[in-house]
Amino acid sequence: LGLSGARVVVSRSFADFTPQATFDIKKCDLHRLEEGPPVKAELTREQGLQYYRTMQTVRRMELKADQLYKQKIIRGFCHLYDGQEACAAGIEAAINPSDHLITAYRAHGYTYTRGVSVKEILAELTGRRGGVAKGKGGSMHMYAPHFYGGNGIVGAQVPLGAGIALACQYQGNNQVCVTLYGDGAANQGQLFESYNMAALWKLPCIFICENNKYGMGTSVERAAASTDYYKRGDFIPGLRVDGMDVLCVREATQFAADHCRAGKGPIIMELQTYRYHGHSMSDPGVSYRTREEIQEVRSKSDPISMLKERMLSHNMASVEEFKEIDIEIRKQVEEATQFATSDPEPPLEELCNHIFSKNPPLEVRGTSPWSKLKSVS
Repeated sequence: LGLSGARVVVSRSFADFTPQATFDIKKCDLHRLEEGPPVKAELTREQGLQYYRTMQTVRRMELKADQLYKQKIIRGFCHLYDGQEACAAGIEAAINPSDHLITAYRAHGYTYTRGVSVKEILAELTGRRGGVAKGKGGSMHMYAPHFYGGNGIVGAQVPLGAGIALACQYQGNNQVCVTLYGDGAANQGQLFESYNMAALWKLPCIFICENNKYGMGTSVERAAASTDYYKRGDFIPGLRVDGMDVLCVREATQFAADHCRAGKGPIIMELQTYRYHGHSMSDPGVSYRTREEIQEVRSKSDPISMLKERMLSHNMASVEEFKEIDIEIRKQVEEATQFATSDPEPPLEELCNHIFSKNPPLEVRGTSPWSKLKSVS
């Protein structure tokens, strides 16, 4: 008995894990569509670990940003993404890096999934030279190839996204543009203008409403006469998706991307998600909703815990493995923080750099205060 007991303790080799499993996922609500995404999703062990790593990195990074903000090391605007990680991870799992993505000011998660390191993101938040926008963009203005940033003006990224989709169509490169906005921006007039053009011109644009239930301090029910955001394109087909399940998001985005690539024009997706923090750092997030509500979401539908439980229950990974990944991510975020708090700020003489893509224009009358600051590209 003693021997057989000892044998169990030997750590399992990778061969012991289930390499692939199929999971039932929630059916999407459909608008103007005959059929929607599948109700089953396949997940390989590799994919599962990759999604877990992505979501956990974004979570740790955002919690670190929260801490740095409270220490007054990060200043200005700062909108955190924790709770919504399945949206970013699921969308990226279904599109190509050559496809395009534009979002609002809650942008740190997408900056990471679009290929920017945690180090460059945190350094941008602290306004340092090593930041992704050289310390001049801050929280709401980060960019990467095929990623057109966070945008500070509510809803302003939506017409830009339609324009990027127009460029894809014009170039005939079979790429799509994912255009993200929140439930708060969904009542903006410019969205409907963009829907109209996109539908008329059949643009390959996936309009995605990340419905995190509250715009600023206002619940969706108080802000919108219709909270069926997926139906609000009227003549544009739509899907309502469980935005807390990375597999649901992935399958729906795959379906939407196929729709656009087939030349059928735009499609709207509403991802029902949740943010654990307030709207921004100046909003404690508990004046208009209860702490109990936040705790309930955390305990029942946290995107990271749900994926982890699924994988553990199907023997696709071990608890130790997840622990190792967590430790590694923590270390990575700590190192990034070291850099973001020690890297120098950009000097004043760089203030006017990178304003123009090519040659700066001739000196303009009345701009003399800046004339001693030369603009270089």
